[in-house]
Amino acid sequence: MILAVVNFPPRQIADFFSEVLVLGTDSPGGIVLAVPDKPDKVNRGDKLC
Repeated sequence: MILAVVNFPPRQIADFFSEVLVLGTDSPGGIVLAVPDKPDKVNRGDKLC
């Protein structure tokens, strides 16, 4: 389970189109994806606020 923003207008990245923005950080140890801290309380499709 990851956090992402959907329903963005399609953007061309190299030779493909992306419609999702995955959230994360560019940390000293590398890219770290943002995940819910309480995954048992989150439903797929819940809105970020």
